[in-house]
Amino acid sequence: MNYTPNCNTTNCSRDYTQNHNSHSNLLQEYPLTDLLIGGTEVNYLFICPTKLWYFSHGITMEGENEWVDLGRFLHERHYANEEKEVQIGSIKIDFIRKGELIEVHEIKLGKSMEKAHEMQTLYYLYYLKRLGTKAKAVLHYPKLNETKEITLEGREGEVEEAIHEVQRVKSLPTPPEPVKSKKCKKCAYYELCWV
Repeated sequence: MNYTPNCNTTNCSRDYTQNHNSHSNLLQEYPLTDLLIGGTEVNYLFICPTKLWYFSHGITMEGENEWVDLGRFLHERHYANEEKEVQIGSIKIDFIRKGELIEVHEIKLGKSMEKAHEMQTLYYLYYLKRLGTKAKAVLHYPKLNETKEITLEGREGEVEEAIHEVQRVKSLPTPPEPVKSKKCKKCAYYELCWV
């Protein structure tokens, strides 16, 4: 399932022909800036703004990181029958299940960065809502055999604040100063910050 917004310099209009809900207005206007951010960028904002800056400026180190490889392995192994990496505009969702409501599913290695996972998933729900599609989400932690349901209700303000902060960090001329923490040693960007 792919969806690419039809954009001009100030607005995007959707032409989303699959009617998954009862919205009668299939043409909706929304700011372009809300649709240019990827879920990974929202995730990285809550992990480390320095990592977000590097990633958003095309410096990607994930391909060489064993933790990223382990996450990909879990994704493939535990959800082999699901259609994976569903691209909708600038977001890429691990998998979607269709029913009365669209279900967004995200697979994560562990819960140590749960806030980042939750905000990424909330952004996906926000993004879909802006397209006129009501959805709910489930975070999967297969190593822990746990799931967590996520809904957007009452949390749109948090998502909008995150969007603005992602835009601010991305617009900086240089990366923000890294803050050393225990998560740094497992980070694909460790050498850029600390070596």
